[in-house]
Amino acid sequence: MTPQPQAAVGAPMSRVDGHLKVTGAAKYAADHDIGIVHAVIVDSGVGRGRITRLDTRDAQGTPGVLKVITHRNAPRLAYRDDPDSANPPGKPLRAFQDDRIRFFGQPIAVVVATSLEAAEHAASLVKVRYDTQQPSTDLSDAPPGPPRSYERGDADAALATAAVRLQMTYRAARNHHNAMEPHATVARWDGDRLTVWDKSQWVLGARSEYAAVFGIPVESVRVISPFVGGAFGNAARVWVHSVVAALAAREVGRPVKLALSRRQLYFGVGFRPRYEYRIRLGSDRRGRLAAMIHDLRSETSSYETHGEAALALGQMLYNTPNVRQTHRSVPLDVNTPTWMRGPGFSTAAFAVESAIDELAYELGVDPIELRLRNEPREDPSSRRPFSTRRLRECLTVGAREFGWAHRDPRPRSARDGDWLIGTGVASGVYPTERAATRASVGLEADGTALVQSASSDMGPGTYTSMTQLAADALGLNVRDVTFRLGDSTMPPAPVHGGSMTMASVGSAVQDGCDKLRRQAIRLAVEDEDSPLFGVDADEIVVRGGRLHVKDDLARGETYRQLLTRNNRARLEANGSYTPDRARLSMYAYGVTFAEVAVDRRLGLVRVRRMLGVYDAGRIISPELADSQALGGMVGGIGSALLERTLTDPRDGRIVNANLTDYLVPVNADIPDLRAIYLEGQDREAGPLGVKGLGEVVHVGVAPAIANAVFHATGRRIRELPITAGALL
Repeated sequence: MTPQPQAAVGAPMSRVDGHLKVTGAAKYAADHDIGIVHAVIVDSGVGRGRITRLDTRDAQGTPGVLKVITHRNAPRLAYRDDPDSANPPGKPLRAFQDDRIRFFGQPIAVVVATSLEAAEHAASLVKVRYDTQQPSTDLSDAPPGPPRSYERGDADAALATAAVRLQMTYRAARNHHNAMEPHATVARWDGDRLTVWDKSQWVLGARSEYAAVFGIPVESVRVISPFVGGAFGNAARVWVHSVVAALAAREVGRPVKLALSRRQLYFGVGFRPRYEYRIRLGSDRRGRLAAMIHDLRSETSSYETHGEAALALGQMLYNTPNVRQTHRSVPLDVNTPTWMRGPGFSTAAFAVESAIDELAYELGVDPIELRLRNEPREDPSSRRPFSTRRLRECLTVGAREFGWAHRDPRPRSARDGDWLIGTGVASGVYPTERAATRASVGLEADGTALVQSASSDMGPGTYTSMTQLAADALGLNVRDVTFRLGDSTMPPAPVHGGSMTMASVGSAVQDGCDKLRRQAIRLAVEDEDSPLFGVDADEIVVRGGRLHVKDDLARGETYRQLLTRNNRARLEANGSYTPDRARLSMYAYGVTFAEVAVDRRLGLVRVRRMLGVYDAGRIISPELADSQALGGMVGGIGSALLERTLTDPRDGRIVNANLTDYLVPVNADIPDLRAIYLEGQDREAGPLGVKGLGEVVHVGVAPAIANAVFHATGRRIRELPITAGALL
C-alpha cells in the first residue's frame, strides 16, 4: 500500500491542550466540583509506635463536621490481592485498620466537613497520645533484607589479578518529586459503584486497586484523570489518601474531595530512595575492563519492598566479562519509596559513570576514549544482539558539538576569574519498554475524528503526539482530530511511565487509524457513484480529509462526501498492539556533556552549559522531545546539586518538607541546554520505530555534572547532592 503522507509527525507543533492549560480550562483532580464535601487527614506526630488515646470529641462537635473516622470506627476493608495492582510486594498501608504507627505523618484520622475551613480546624482539635518507639531511619545502620543478585564470570578472581584496581562508595540522597500539581482525589459512590477523579498515571491499575481494597468488581469502579500536572512516577499507584477519600465518601454518603498539602506530599506519595552504592573495578593498563563488583543498599518501608532495576545498567553498559552484583533493600520506618524519573538507572549511572571517570583519570586516558574501548558488540548480560546501539555515535557527535577536543584534561586547568571551569561526560541508558494496548477510532460524517485510549498525560504531551500520529494515519488536518485519554472506561492502556507510552499507545492508535482509513478506501472503491470506484485500493492516499489517487490529485472525494452519500453517520475501528517477544536487547541511549563553574573560594557550583545526544529511535514530535530532554536535564541538575530530603532521626520527621527548604532548580539555575537526536528508527522496537525518551534524558545528567566538578576542582565528590561544604 502506498505510504500515507506525513504532515504532522516530525513537524514542530504546539501542544493541542496548551490553550486549555494556560486559560485554566483544563480540569485536574481537585477541580471536579460535583457537590463535594471536604476531607482533611490528621497525620501521626511520631515515627513509630502505637496509638494509646485518640480523642475526637472536640473535632466531632465542630459546626459543619459530618464525621471523624479513625481506626476505632472505620469499617474493615478487603485489601485482597490483585495481580493488576501497581503496588509493590508486601502489604500496602491500610487506612485506619489498626493502631500501629509505621512512619511519621501516617494518616491516623480523617475529618469530613461541609467546608475546607471547618475540616482543617476540626483536624487541629484531634488529640492523640502514643506509646512511642525509636524509629529506624538510617540506611547505613539498619539490617538489610534478602539480596537480589546477579553474577557472570568470576569477578573476585578477575579483580584480584587486574593490573589496575579501584574501590569507591557513592551515595545519593533521597529525592522527592515535587510536581506542580499536589495529589488530590474526589470520590463518589452511587450505590455500590465508585467513581474517582484522581491524579493518576494509570487509571486501569487504580481501578483494580480500588476494587481490591473495597471488595467490589472492577466493573463497579471508574477512575477519571484527564490531566496530570506533573508526577514523574509517584502517581503510578494508589496511595492511602485516595483510599481514605473513597472510604470517607462511602461513610458520609456524599462526594468527598481530599487534597494533600505540599507538606503532606513528602510522606504521603513516595520518593526516590536513598542509595549507598559500592563499586570495585579492575582493568588492564589500557583500560579494558576485567571485573566490576557492585554492592547496593537502598531504603524501603517496613511494610512494602520497593524494588527498581538498579542492577541492569551495570550488567550491560560496558563489555565487562566478570560481574557480580548484590542489591539489598533496607526496611526503615518510612513511607514506601516509588519510581522517580529514570528509576534505578539514574542512581546506577551516577555510581558507574563516576567510577569510569575515576578510572580514566587513574590511567591518564580520555574519558570518552575509555568508554569507546569498552563498547560491547552484543548485550553482555543476555548475549542478545542490540536492536540498535549507537552510543558510540552519541559520544563522537556530542564530543564534536560540545568542543571536547579543546579541553585540557588536567584538573583545575581552566579558570574564568575566581571560577574554576570543568567539563564532564557520562553515558545513559534505559530499556525500551512496551505493553499491550488498545485504542478506538471514530470518523464522523463531518470529517472529524475521535481517538481514545485509557492512557495518561503527566506532561510529555500524549494528547499532542497521539493527535499527530492519528492525523497523518487518517489523512486529516490536526485540527480535525481529537484524542481523549484518562478514563478507565476507554480501551485499555498500560501505565504512563517507563517511556512506553509512545511505543505502546502510539502503535495501537496507528493500527486503529490505519484500519479506519482502509475501511473508508474500501467503501469508496466499491461505491459505483464514487470517483474512486474500481481503483486499486493500494493506489489511494488521504490528505486533508480527501481520498485521491496517488498520482491523480483531481480524482478523489472527501470523507464527508463519501459518508454522506452512503448514509453513514460514522465509521469505527479498534486498534491494538501486542509487543513481540523480545529477541533482541532494546534500549534507548544518551550521552550528557556538562560544563560547570566552581567558585574557588565559596565552593558554589554553577552549570554553564549542557548538551545531550540521544539514540531514541524515531522522533514523533521534535518540540515535545525537546521538552522531555531539557526537562530531564533540569531534573538532573536538581539531583546533582540541590535536592536532598532531610530526616530528623529522633522521630522520623522530614525537616525540609516544603519548597522553601527543599531546593529545586529555578530559572536562574538553568543554563544553555541543547539536545541532539540521532536520525533513524528502531523497527525491532515496534511498528513506529520509537524507543522512548522520557527516562533516558535524566539518567546521565548527575554523573556528567559530578565529573565536570572533579575536572574543575580536582576533588572527587561521591555523594549527591554536591554541596559547597563538600568542596571547601
